Amino acid sequence: MVKKSLHIEGLMVLLAVIYIYSLYEFSWWIFLLLILSPDVSMLAYLINERIGAKVYNAFHTYIGSILMILLAIFLKSDAWVMIGLIWTAHIGMDRLFGYGLKYTSSFKATHMQRL
Repeated sequence: MVKKSLHIEGLMVLLAVIYIYSLYEFSWWIFLLLILSPDVSMLAYLINERIGAKVYNAFHTYIGSILMILLAIFLKSDAWVMIGLIWTAHIGMDRLFGYGLKYTSSFKATHMQRL
């Protein structure tokens, strides 16, 4: 049940962010172009699994993306709001599809699989 809740939570975040993105009337082409960009963080696994997991997790937690959105709103920077929303949408999409934060033991060992 907990795992299903995390999938539903990811869906809700994704839908909420898409709605907010539409309210700002940002470009959907940019959204589609950048939606997978946080996955570039997987390249850190080329160094080793410990560093790979830490870098990947830094780009796949809501902490950074929501902080970016809040700061961008405070600074009145629509470009950074857009990037933060796309980043948050990516994380929600990952959770929806069952991709979770990585353990340092293996790329495939995630918090969603160990529930």
